[in-house]
Amino acid sequence: MIDEYQLQQKSQRLQDGTDGTEWKPSGGTIVDTETLLTTNPNYTNPKMFKAPHSLRQWFRVGSWTLIAIAIIAFFVVMWLPSHPMWLIITVSAVFIVGVLSLFFTAGDSKHNPNLDQNGTAV
Repeated sequence: MIDEYQLQQKSQRLQDGTDGTEWKPSGGTIVDTETLLTTNPNYTNPKMFKAPHSLRQWFRVGSWTLIAIAIIAFFVVMWLPSHPMWLIITVSAVFIVGVLSLFFTAGDSKHNPNLDQNGTAV
C-alpha cells in the first residue's frame, strides 16, 4: 500500500531541492496539438438535408414529432384552469416515449454532420 503522505513529502523535498538531488521533470517532450476543429459541416450541401429514405429515419422524424407535440401540449395544459391528472400523465408519457425512441432510431456518429472526428458536437 502506498502512503500518500510520504509521497507528498518526498515530492515537496524534491521540489525544494532538500532531498540531495535537484528536482527535474521526468516527462517527455511536450507536443503542441492543434486545437482547431478539422471538420467543417457543409450545410449548403443538399445531400445533408434530404428526405428520409429508410424506415429508421421515418421513425426518427416521428420521434421528433412526438416530442414537438408533447412540448406544445405541455404549454396548453399549463394554461388550463384545472389540470386533470390523466391529461398530465398522457402528455408526460408521449414526451417520454418520444425521447426514449430517439435512442433506438438514432444513427451512428460516423454519419452525423454535426460531430467532429472525436464525436464532439460542432
